[in-house]
Amino acid sequence: MSVVFVHGFTQSAASWHAVDVLLDEKLDRRFLDVPDGLDFVATASAIGEVGGRGTYVGYSMGGRLCLQLALDRAELVDRLVLVSASPGIRGEVERAARREADERQAQEIERDGVDAFLERWLAQPMFATVPPERAGLADRKHANTVETLTHQLRVLGQGAQPDNWPRLHSLGVPALLIAGALDVKYVDSAHQMGTQIADARVDVIAEAGHACHLEQPAAVAHAVTSWLRTR
Repeated sequence: MSVVFVHGFTQSAASWHAVDVLLDEKLDRRFLDVPDGLDFVATASAIGEVGGRGTYVGYSMGGRLCLQLALDRAELVDRLVLVSASPGIRGEVERAARREADERQAQEIERDGVDAFLERWLAQPMFATVPPERAGLADRKHANTVETLTHQLRVLGQGAQPDNWPRLHSLGVPALLIAGALDVKYVDSAHQMGTQIADARVDVIAEAGHACHLEQPAAVAHAVTSWLRTR
């Protein structure tokens, strides 16, 4: 069984290491870096071209891209695991506001540089429960440039992502929707998504926030492995 993992914003494939070492050794797993220079839909398709057919597991930005891939290229996705991921923002006014906010952050990166931005990014309340030794700050600094971060904000952010809420009912593969219990917004989103996907399970990770794969890697690895055994 091929399982393809896709990382979130500011991260790299290495961010899945703590989960990787706890997964079932029988799983044929791959960890991909998000390609650069393409629009949202094309980036999702490119991930599928590299990853091939299999189960796709994506965190946050990576989850949004994996969902796009599953909707657009169903022949490549056998199962889907979304970790702290959203189908997009409903309403053009709200999406426009998010694009403006992401543009401001992109300009901050161009002004202040990668290191200063990453330190501010990880200081946000949504990452307050991530232990510093698991945040992967050194890897984030090594993996990113001004160009990659600003591209991801401007082109792969939720403001640039299509609103895929209306398409969820057409998702024809089993889906596991994971969120950290402390990340109330995404727990609510996961439950809403679960009502619209024909074959969906919601798994809430206790004592974890948005980056639950960093905070509780054993619980996330168990959730993924046990769910795959039922499919």
